[in-house]
Amino acid sequence: MTAGPLAGLRIVELGGMGPVPFCGLVLSDLGADVVRIHRPAEIDRPGNPVLGRGRRSLVADLKTADGVMLVKRLIDRSDAMIEGFRPGVADRLGFDSDALRAVNPRLVVGRMTGYGQTGPAAQRAGHDINYLAASGVLGALGTADAPPLPPLNLLGDFGGGGMLLAVGVLAAVLQARISGAGQDVDAAMVDGSALMMAMTYGMLARGTWPRERGTSMFSGVRPYYTTYRCADQGFVAVGASEPPFFRALVAELGLSDVIDVARQTDPSTWDHQRTAFANAFAARPRDEWGRRFADVDACVTPVLSPDEAPDDVHLAARKTFVRTTDGHPQPAPAPRFSATPTAAPRPASSPGEDTDAVLTELGVTAEEIAPLRATGVVA
Repeated sequence: MTAGPLAGLRIVELGGMGPVPFCGLVLSDLGADVVRIHRPAEIDRPGNPVLGRGRRSLVADLKTADGVMLVKRLIDRSDAMIEGFRPGVADRLGFDSDALRAVNPRLVVGRMTGYGQTGPAAQRAGHDINYLAASGVLGALGTADAPPLPPLNLLGDFGGGGMLLAVGVLAAVLQARISGAGQDVDAAMVDGSALMMAMTYGMLARGTWPRERGTSMFSGVRPYYTTYRCADQGFVAVGASEPPFFRALVAELGLSDVIDVARQTDPSTWDHQRTAFANAFAARPRDEWGRRFADVDACVTPVLSPDEAPDDVHLAARKTFVRTTDGHPQPAPAPRFSATPTAAPRPASSPGEDTDAVLTELGVTAEEIAPLRATGVVA
């Protein structure tokens, strides 16, 4: 039996890249039964073993009437469908929201795009970096002496994209269970990444956010909120913004006679502070600093690589990462629930691995599946 707070929820995921699969991962991690629709061309392509986890896979050719019909039968029995095509494409394939809800009135249709379903740029191509640029996020990142750099593709594709699509779908499903009527969810990465800047825009409105890039408290310009290189070329992250943490930082580094803690926020002292901190951290290797600050509330943390993070003592104790059968680490489902805990994620299905099982659940017999397979409608 499926575990997690979303057990019993059924989702159809029309295959895509980035944000839609991440939304499917989040929902399946929390217990939803998510069936991912792959194209026949994907049958021999290795997928992402983490991003594709937890869902069953049905390969169906959506360019054929029979393929669309089968997926519609699956959607008719589901709570939601999520897709990431450009606006209008899913409708042209045969997945028009109104037509789907004529059969399944409570159906929620989650549509994930970069620029949204409406507006002058709705049909424009783009990637994470473009959506961050348009929403004001990219313009706030980086230092003043270098061009802006995107934080991987975390804020557009995943945080402002797939995660908010999941939130929107769940909100709409909850409303459908109250009202009996489904709806469309227009999740745009420009909207989501802008929303993640809520605190920044609030500070901007109050006049407490600098308009010059690379001068904010989070940009690394302050010597007590930045990173430092260590003797072994590793790094530590320092976030000692509050006075108690700053005092603890200065004391543990042995700089109490060098740095005036009362002048922490005085910009005229920052060059001196930065030099003193840099010289101190450069004298010892990263992991030694990690041990020295492990029990000191100074907000100092070793900067771990993705290879190292799963073995961190705290993360290992919390089981923040789990390992696949071949020993590779992957993030565990999050968040955690006291009454309806989630299960360990099932490995990613190969494209089409669950085709027969899903079709059988739909009432398609083995005799009916055989010609569909022979003609390439399913695989």
